[in-house]
Amino acid sequence: MTPRRTLADREDVLGGAMLAPALAYVTLLVGVPFVFAIVLSFSDATAGSLHFGWAGLRNYAAILGDPIFLRALRNSAVVTVGSQVLVVILATAAAQVFRATFRGKRFARFVILLPWAVPVSLAAIAWTWIFDSTFSVINWTLKAAGLLHGWLYWLGDPALALFAIIIVQAWRIFPFATVIVLAGLASIPQEIVEAAIVDGAGFWRRLLVVELPLLMPVVAVAVLFGVVYTATDLGVVYILTGGGPANTTHVLPTLAFQRGILGADLGQGAAIAVFLLPFLIVVAVAMLRLARRAEVGGGGSAR
Repeated sequence: MTPRRTLADREDVLGGAMLAPALAYVTLLVGVPFVFAIVLSFSDATAGSLHFGWAGLRNYAAILGDPIFLRALRNSAVVTVGSQVLVVILATAAAQVFRATFRGKRFARFVILLPWAVPVSLAAIAWTWIFDSTFSVINWTLKAAGLLHGWLYWLGDPALALFAIIIVQAWRIFPFATVIVLAGLASIPQEIVEAAIVDGAGFWRRLLVVELPLLMPVVAVAVLFGVVYTATDLGVVYILTGGGPANTTHVLPTLAFQRGILGADLGQGAAIAVFLLPFLIVVAVAMLRLARRAEVGGGGSAR
């Protein structure tokens, strides 16, 4: 008599059944809104109206000829690249520190993970006070140390405001990157590091010649996550500057929100938001290729 097969015995059916809730979740919360945004970007839809007319490429032509959009696109690239450079530097330094044994290590880990746990809106409000034109703790500290003779209007000057946004985005992302880099350091074979020490390699040579090349796949993944989080973030820029002064610190998400929600032009807002897609695809493909090449090259050198 043939034994009766249960669901646990049918791996193909069981795998599909277990994946179905996750796929349904992603489809409903990501796929459907994304398709709807693409459709909206080709329409003349506005908030408060049921009219839905086909506009073709008119919305895209309008934003490509808009200097505010071009500046927001440039700001998105500057903030994303600038913050991720800081993230890689800070995460690598923090991971090196946490490899050592010292008193208060657990507490230090807890403190460094706080930026990742704090809600974005709450953190951005705190940073607004830090960069306040009158009560800025940075300005008062620099002035007390004799390093500042004038006054820095962090959120009132376009260049300083953009730099402030980069600082906050890096502060928000680097704890997550630190955990990833720390895990990557733990996965490096100890015999490779010991061989470098025997060969007389100092700290910097081990870091730059041995460890960082082996960490490139891990760092690429950390940067990829950081790019996605930063490029699609609305809260930090909206709370810190609101796109000001004079629309000079807008990034694509804040400009899309301003045009589509506050300005009620859903078609143009959707077109700006959809414009993020090719940018993120290019970055994702570049990071994954870099990780793949580093993994192959690192594997070859290790052998």
